[in-house]
Amino acid sequence: QVQLVESGGGSVQAGGSRRLSCVVSGYTTRNHIMGWFRQAPGKEREGVATRNSGGSTRYADSVKGRFTISLDNARILYLQMNSLKPEDTAMYYCAASSSDTWGLTLTPTRYNYWGQGTQVTVSS
Repeated sequence: QVQLVESGGGSVQAGGSRRLSCVVSGYTTRNHIMGWFRQAPGKEREGVATRNSGGSTRYADSVKGRFTISLDNARILYLQMNSLKPEDTAMYYCAASSSDTWGLTLTPTRYNYWGQGTQVTVSS
């Protein structure tokens, strides 16, 4: 049974940093595609960053140069968020795909395992 458990959310002032963690269990990270997504109130869930087993990454334009996705010991997926902006406020989700068919996709429907989310609030 695949389980993804996020942590690290909280409140931060604009310009600050935050690191989100996602502990992964029951998932074979070989040939994996894993990513971070977010959803703000009244908005659709959007892809933030994704990473494959080869270490290649892809980022949404809105976070390029500010966010970094990484994987530690194939069991903890991180999202380092720097220079945070109020528009980064959202519930952040960790996700994993059972197939790498779609490559480095930021489309939420391509992922079939999800965590419960962790809230990040950025104040101006």
